Amino acid sequence: MSSSRLWDWIHEPLPVIRLEILRVAAPLAILGFMSGRLRHADEWIGDHGFHVPDLGGDWRQPLYIAPLPANLAWALAFVMVASGLACAAGVKTRASGLVFAATLVFVALADRLAAFTVTKMSPAVMLAIALGPSGTRLGFDAWRKRHAPGKRAKRLRPSASLRFLQLLPIFIYSASGIAKARGDWLKMPLVLWTQLHDTYQTTFSFALASLLPVWSWTLMQGLVLAFEMGAPLWFGWARTRTWAFVFGVGMHAMIGLMFGPVVWFALLMAALLVGGWAPEAWLAPVERLAERMESREETVEEESE
Repeated sequence: MSSSRLWDWIHEPLPVIRLEILRVAAPLAILGFMSGRLRHADEWIGDHGFHVPDLGGDWRQPLYIAPLPANLAWALAFVMVASGLACAAGVKTRASGLVFAATLVFVALADRLAAFTVTKMSPAVMLAIALGPSGTRLGFDAWRKRHAPGKRAKRLRPSASLRFLQLLPIFIYSASGIAKARGDWLKMPLVLWTQLHDTYQTTFSFALASLLPVWSWTLMQGLVLAFEMGAPLWFGWARTRTWAFVFGVGMHAMIGLMFGPVVWFALLMAALLVGGWAPEAWLAPVERLAERMESREETVEEESE
């Protein structure tokens, strides 16, 4: 792909409703993941819990952030929840999204020992959502702008932010697939089956491990590996894109059901797939909902005049 074609692809107008889906779903999934930590904010990022001491510039600790006083820890937790919910509701979307992203950056750096995939990727996700045309079709900001004189929401908008959010899961899948292939996934046929018996085991995963034959897990292991390693092809080729989307959402549904605490990661990744790659025909109900809201408000305005 030449640089000019790449530039045109990045700035191609896209349905704004895709970013709106992400604007609603991503903060809720992230807050769901953070909920267990937020309940103990004074120990998580505050000075009431254990924290690795300052090692004085040791190479194993490139950045040290001192724990906050308990009151400040609870204040930051409140700001995180309030800004995340405000962004999901479309209230001052850009400002609330940026504040939410800033709190996520802080906790990711302050609690490096417990940093998980969601902790690391959520600041980038929220920054992209905040910088894109979020809140222009659904939510409080969209409602307020529709009532401003001469303001009408644009259904298609160029959005490099949405392109980033489309590519993010593909890069994650590809990197994960390469790591699996370099590890044991091509050598050991029962890697996935053994993971069902780890500490993340749920009632659902125990039932499946008990009912399904062992060879079926080897088959699923191969399918997951092929999907992840070939993700750039599956999502890049129009003929396989819908199948890749369905497989990806199904895979994350299974991950959420089978691996307990990973449910929030599964929901976040599924949200990225739905917002970024769901066929436009499948998004039509959401689009029609936004259109009905806009037309109803226009009718009310005309009647009031």
